[in-house]
Amino acid sequence: MQLKTFFVSTVLPCLLLFGLCLENEKKKGQSAKADQTGKEAEFNKEVVLNKKVKKPASGRNGTEVTSDKAGRELRNDAACISVGGICQRSTYICQGRYLKNRCAGPKTRQCCVQGPGAWGALCSSHHQNRVRGCDRFSCGAFNSKRGGKTHKAVDVVCDDYSVINAPFSGSLGGPAGRRGDRGTQYEGVKLFNPEFCVKIFNIRPYRYVGAVSRGQPLGYLLPLQERFSGITSHLQLQMCDRSDPSAFI
Repeated sequence: MQLKTFFVSTVLPCLLLFGLCLENEKKKGQSAKADQTGKEAEFNKEVVLNKKVKKPASGRNGTEVTSDKAGRELRNDAACISVGGICQRSTYICQGRYLKNRCAGPKTRQCCVQGPGAWGALCSSHHQNRVRGCDRFSCGAFNSKRGGKTHKAVDVVCDDYSVINAPFSGSLGGPAGRRGDRGTQYEGVKLFNPEFCVKIFNIRPYRYVGAVSRGQPLGYLLPLQERFSGITSHLQLQMCDRSDPSAFI
């Protein structure tokens, strides 16, 4: 009887306490596991977000479209070659000037257009272009004064009736004419390409439209000596925007 009482009063409370301890430990383990699972989930989510990369938009044919600028990238050097230039790295010396956005490849590749001598000789009777100096009539340099006006062209020395050649490849844009200070009418023709546009006066063109290559005959020089005895015979070269063409001849 005493043993039974001892068991009930001592051992049973110990068993109950032990059971409560086990239950507590179990709950703590589940809580820790839940916390760990939550942390892992947050970590995985962050990794996925960091790895997520925005896909470029696709065009109609399935090709990637990165940007408007990339879409305009040139596939070859035709735009440079057509103006008589050569594509090279801009770190190289260019005996002239560089033109941007005319060469395929990286931005460091630019179109080098030669400076003086970039255009071919206009007059077949001369090996190179020579600007007319001053005579008793006037001067032929750009911005020289003529009867109170400024000469927005360059006079290139040429003999009467000499054949005039195209200084660069391009297209003929129709007849061009101008009236001189003394009312004299000068015939001419317009020549242009994507880079240059000029009007050549005091010539009789063979034709006014169509494509021409550099060095191809355009016409012949009209005689000036018959009207202005002693003048230095010449053709007149004018940029379409009335800028100075001296650097190209």
